[in-house]
Amino acid sequence: MSALARLTKTETTLFFREPVSVFFSLAFPPILLVILGSIPSMRQPDPTLGGLRVIDLYAPIVIAMAIAMFAINGLPQQFATYREKGILRRMRTTPVKPVVLLGAQLLMATALSVFTMLVVLAIGRLAFDVRLPGQPVGYLVAYVLAALAMFAIGLLVASLAPSGKGAGAIGTILFFPILFFAGLWAPRASMPDLLRRISDFTPLGAGVQSLQDALAGQWPQLLHVAVMLGWTIVAGGLAARYFRWE
Repeated sequence: MSALARLTKTETTLFFREPVSVFFSLAFPPILLVILGSIPSMRQPDPTLGGLRVIDLYAPIVIAMAIAMFAINGLPQQFATYREKGILRRMRTTPVKPVVLLGAQLLMATALSVFTMLVVLAIGRLAFDVRLPGQPVGYLVAYVLAALAMFAIGLLVASLAPSGKGAGAIGTILFFPILFFAGLWAPRASMPDLLRRISDFTPLGAGVQSLQDALAGQWPQLLHVAVMLGWTIVAGGLAARYFRWE
């Protein structure tokens, strides 16, 4: 096995040894969808939403929340802790460079978040008759762009946080506003115009709308694609500039 494959396997094993992280990253999003779908009013067509049901709007929001769990709660805290404990510094003396560990973390988080997405889509379809993406390629593009933007933000947090606890605190502060504008508390369709316009320029607000557009059989809007790419380039560039291995 290559160094990347070995480290990915090791990081995945360590992840599954943390039951709290496993629950909130993998189990909580599908459970939340089941809870929301069990409310009768969530399954009734709403004329104010163009005849859609609220549960139809929440499936992409739950998927976006799963991405955020990995990107700004798990990834930055793990890397800041590794740096704080000197693990990254010691790796620099070995043939396996720290950047391989970064790749292993990203690969693990991406694979597990995709797994969560598939579970949410399956539950939504089988339990609540939520339609599958009418534009599968557009859906995949929207998902990848949203994940890239959020992982770039997570790496920026990891680069700036002085410790693992600091990264956890910063991630928590960012987590709730990002999910608010993604529509977790009020779907974007029911937001006032000003809030929805602000949401358009947030990484998950643009991501959720792109996923919803793909579900409806449309391609993601150019504005939202540009917003997600912009967050990826800016946050990723700053993370590369300020990231410290020790």
